[in-house]
Amino acid sequence: MRITIVAHPNSKKPRIEKDLFGALHVYVSEPPLEGKANNAVREALAKYFSVNKSAVMLMSGEKSKNKVFEITKK
Repeated sequence: MRITIVAHPNSKKPRIEKDLFGALHVYVSEPPLEGKANNAVREALAKYFSVNKSAVMLMSGEKSKNKVFEITKK
């Protein structure tokens, strides 16, 4: 399953929310440096969808707020 999310690094309160249009907004406390925020988003999505971290892969948007992740259920 592919999902598009909007990442919000440096957030005071880490959480995942859906907006009115159904898009996921992932708030993480890590800064957007050296992939720290991407790893935190990956971990948050793994927890949200109840899968292992290895089942969540970043497909595009490494340096963008809009990211596409592939989630595989094994």
